[in-house]
Amino acid sequence: MNRWHLTILTGASRGLGRAMAEQLLGPNRLLLTIERRPDPSLATLAARSGTHLEQWSQDLAETAEAAERLARWLETRSPATLASATLINNAAVLPPIGPLQSSPATALSQALRVGLEAPMHLTAAFLRITDGWVQSQDWDGPRRVLNISSGLGRYPMAGQSIYCAVKAGLDHFSRCTALDEARRPRGARIVSLAPGVIDTDMQAQMRAGDPAVFPDLDRFLQLHAQGQLTSPQQAAQRVLAWLERPDFGDPCVADVRNAG
Repeated sequence: MNRWHLTILTGASRGLGRAMAEQLLGPNRLLLTIERRPDPSLATLAARSGTHLEQWSQDLAETAEAAERLARWLETRSPATLASATLINNAAVLPPIGPLQSSPATALSQALRVGLEAPMHLTAAFLRITDGWVQSQDWDGPRRVLNISSGLGRYPMAGQSIYCAVKAGLDHFSRCTALDEARRPRGARIVSLAPGVIDTDMQAQMRAGDPAVFPDLDRFLQLHAQGQLTSPQQAAQRVLAWLERPDFGDPCVADVRNAG
């Protein structure tokens, strides 16, 4: 019996997420994407590739609802039909650039919920259900959680306090969860991975920032002008290659530019 490789991917409608979704298509693949507005063209590509694709329209700012929905869905899966299970927390929101006190409260909450709270809730649901598979059915498939982080989670930048805090939180929650999983029999492996500087809508938002509140604006303008941005397709290849590394999880917090 052929077994499916299950991947759950958030934020798959554009940019890096869309590129990863396309590259995850293939025979024996079960792909669940979670985003606010699923793209029907992905379903067409999936049908051609032999992928079993499910697309959810889900606001990840409704974090508890999203996690409960994922838990219910995972409970309907038969572990015996799965060769592996992977969760990729990719979705994020770039709040308005500027000092913290100028950020609208709704934008601050949205960025925290989508970029940090949702990954924590989804990871908790994923680990809880799949741990049940391991314990009750002696399922031996690998479990991986890949959190898409950023260099801004490791280096402070004026005008980016919210986004930097979200990504720093993603890194540290990954470290702590990895320590917990290392103490469990056949625990999941966790990585918080910075994917490099990518030519996405988020980069365009940064280049449109006001230099009066974003002193690093020129740096982002130069990266674009000098052709130093990685395409979403190239970045997706590097991220998914990291996911397949035999030493995935060591280190827990990593950067694709440090691949060796």
